[in-house]
Amino acid sequence: MSRSQWPRLGRLALAITLASAAALPALAQTPGTASTATATPGFASKQVLVAPITGVETKQVVLVSVSLAPGASAPAHMHPGDCYGSVLEGVIELRVQGQEPRRIAAGESYATLGNVPHQFTNVGEVPVRLLNTLVVEKGRPATQPASAPTR
Repeated sequence: MSRSQWPRLGRLALAITLASAAALPALAQTPGTASTATATPGFASKQVLVAPITGVETKQVVLVSVSLAPGASAPAHMHPGDCYGSVLEGVIELRVQGQEPRRIAAGESYATLGNVPHQFTNVGEVPVRLLNTLVVEKGRPATQPASAPTR
């Protein structure tokens, strides 16, 4: 894939994330969508859609619904492609390898590059809901464990 395709893919993934936020409950109930479960207390993650990208045979889009109880954290992880996310409810602290931690509230979005360790924590007093759009390589797990991010 050429570098000129990346801006188009980024805009596509962000548009899918924002458009899907309102339809998240319906997507979660769509038969035939891939699902994943986690074993971290207070953290739940579920793939709600896996779809091809027109004209890009080596990539796919994966929509992931995430919820975090107050004080809970996602395990440190990375993706074999870019991640575009929106906070639908609550406030998270996002830690990305090589960057200062930052807080992101409901209505705000973020992006992390492929193969860069990151982690997020619910820093509020209410549950957090996120919708992440991953543009990842086909045939590889969408999420991979990683060491905790450092600055």
